[in-house]
This record gives sequence, C-alpha cells and structure tokens, in this order.
Amino acid sequence: MILRLLKSQDEKLITVVSKEIGPNRYRESFGRYFDDFMVGDIYEHRPGRTISEVDNTWFTLLTMNTHPVHFDHNYAADSEFGRTLVNSCLTLSVVVGMSVSDLSQKAIANLGWDHIKLTAPVFPGDTLYAGSEVLAKRESNSRPGQGIVTAKTIGKKADGTVVMTCERSFLVPKKEQEMGA
Repeated sequence: MILRLLKSQDEKLITVVSKEIGPNRYRESFGRYFDDFMVGDIYEHRPGRTISEVDNTWFTLLTMNTHPVHFDHNYAADSEFGRTLVNSCLTLSVVVGMSVSDLSQKAIANLGWDHIKLTAPVFPGDTLYAGSEVLAKRESNSRPGQGIVTAKTIGKKADGTVVMTCERSFLVPKKEQEMGA
C-alpha cells in the first residue's frame, strides 16, 4: 500500500491511497476519512454539470414521472415557467452527485436526508455547481472505527442563483480502520 498526502488548492491535505492489486499493479482510492472532516470546512465541488434536455427527459421517464412539464414543450410553454422544467429529483441527484468525491467517496452508508429545499427552477441548458459545508461530526456509538458526518449542500446555477439546498448524514471510516491499524 502506498499512501500519498496531496495538498489541495486551499493547502489542506487530501488522502490518496494506492493499494497493490497485483504484481506491479496499483489502484488509487480517493475520498476523505472521518478524521479529515472539520466542522465549518466548505468544499467547492467541481466540475459543474450542464443539464441537457435529453438528461431531463430520460431521467423523468426512467423514474416514471409522467408530469408533462418535464418533457412536453407545448404543455410547458403554457405553464407559469413558459418552458420545459428540469425534474427536481434530477437536480437533487446531480447536485448531490457532485459532492461525492469531496464528502462521501469513502462512505459506508448514507444515513439520512433532511431539509431538502428547491428554491428556484432549473431549465434544460442550465449549468449547475455545488458546494458543501460540514455542519457536524461525531464518532459512531455502535460502530467503533467509524463516524457520522453531516453536511449541507447548496446547488447553484452558473449565475449564482441558488436552486436547491439539502442536508445529509453519512457514515465514514476512520483512517485507522481503513489502514488496518
């Protein structure tokens, strides 16, 4: 096992582990351990994601949402939005997905979602960005070597308009558990 500590742009260390998976063959493992999270830290998740009309239509139909405002241009044109609206569950999925590499890449489990707010509409063609703030962390009472982190994630359009916020808690290992200490 090769352990590297990389400095991110804000000069904090990010743990990158390369595990030997065969002779002269290694696989990197990214993400943060419980020990790496500090309450108050803010992570700006990149890259952003432009939501296409195809993304929206496929997601809407795949999830069996039959509301025509998400895929019928004529219907949507007569709505208060005047055009096709991105499915809010797609917005949530994309914004939370952006946070995975910074927050939950090493998570054992998502434990809950709270306070999901949809604050502005998203339309096909909008580019979304996200950031998260660590609100709380504590050691698990029932799982030694693991801890629970709670973070608030905010999704914004490229122009800075906040489109959604949510909080989620997830279970992550401590370094010593993962490193075999």
